[in-house]
Amino acid sequence: MKKHVIAAFIFIGVGFTSVNAQSTINTIVKPSRTEVVTPIRKTLFTTNNGTECKERKQGGNIRKESGYLAFDGSMDGNRQVDPQIAVGGGYVLHGTNNGLIIYDKKGNFIQGVSQNCFNNGIDPKLFFNAHNKVFGFDLWNPWDKEKKKPVNISISETSDPTGAWNTYPVPARKGVDGGGIGYSKKWIGYSFPGGKDRTFVMKMEDAIAGKPVTVYHFPGSLGHPIAMQDAIDDLYFFEITKTDFIIRRVITSSDGSPVSETVSKTPHGLKHFGWPPQSPQKGTDQKTSSGDRNPKNLVFQNGDIWFSQAINYQGRAAVQWHQVKTDGTIVQTGLISSENSSYIQTTLAVNKNNDVLVGFQETSENMFISPRLAFRKANDPKGTVRKIVSLGEGKGFTDGVSWGDYSGSVVDGDNFTDLWTIQSITDTDGKGDTVIVKVPFK
Repeated sequence: MKKHVIAAFIFIGVGFTSVNAQSTINTIVKPSRTEVVTPIRKTLFTTNNGTECKERKQGGNIRKESGYLAFDGSMDGNRQVDPQIAVGGGYVLHGTNNGLIIYDKKGNFIQGVSQNCFNNGIDPKLFFNAHNKVFGFDLWNPWDKEKKKPVNISISETSDPTGAWNTYPVPARKGVDGGGIGYSKKWIGYSFPGGKDRTFVMKMEDAIAGKPVTVYHFPGSLGHPIAMQDAIDDLYFFEITKTDFIIRRVITSSDGSPVSETVSKTPHGLKHFGWPPQSPQKGTDQKTSSGDRNPKNLVFQNGDIWFSQAINYQGRAAVQWHQVKTDGTIVQTGLISSENSSYIQTTLAVNKNNDVLVGFQETSENMFISPRLAFRKANDPKGTVRKIVSLGEGKGFTDGVSWGDYSGSVVDGDNFTDLWTIQSITDTDGKGDTVIVKVPFK
């Protein structure tokens, strides 16, 4: 039987390195350029608005996994299925590299289409903006004939994802990969690798209305945009370096345009911060990627920033998660590790009560890649999570290093209490299937 080590590392106690006080630098950066982008069309999430919108029916098989509601998402992925979800309006919106699917919150299939309906692309990241009651996602399309490599930002007009959508193809000619998306009550933000201007923002209000939007491009990268669950206009960005947390935010200037302000640059003093090594899997010498030291999603809840990351702990991949103040100081940090298994591809969700769910996958020399979660209640001891929960067991090994860039974990946008996760699991051919799980909180 595997021995799981779930260790607590909090800022007052064991497991951190002493750091100097945070330094605040209110550097203001204006956009480097602007452009106006018109939506391609009001795209309906249906199969009757063009031959490119072929129905994509996936998932179902409603069941219980370790006592929690579970159902299958996409089941036709390769090693890079890149699964994501967003929950709100009574729906679960699911995206992968092959398309987008809608379920009700009981797991019943509603509709599904290929990504061609939304100007094509890969690497979807999804959100439900509860402040404006709309869904949003991005698709990066490096194969367009015009060679603009557009980042297609799609926003629903209502909380019903089966209705009208507005898709904005923002040119990203120097882009080399998909990026990260975030939102606030007022702004949509996107950062990506490649080129001089690697961050842009646009107004949420105009995108919902289907108006031509002004896209504000910023020089360099502001960091990863954050999902602003607090009902504020400012949009925060987070960057991790080897030594520091750097927190920036986009605020509105007196003329209504956005400017970036550096909120803080603070030594993090994290003891465990190395890039996660590739991880073993059962039945093969082929190791798999473990994820990224940089977080794949960040959440702003109750004034703090929350995220998880994959790191190197004693030669294996492990999951580390954090609650950080906007001045860059750490409220709590937790480590989820094992002497015998690797924990990979992690994301985090937090609700209005500060209950936390951490989603990830487990693999080892004696195990195929399998979905897992752990959670904590707000009153639990700082830096700790409860027992790891199994969401199923993998059935085969992958035949390459690549293994889905993301898992996905989100709050239920209808009640801000329940937490959801989608995790990949290997099928008998070693390909990436997915399981969607709801963890209710009161």
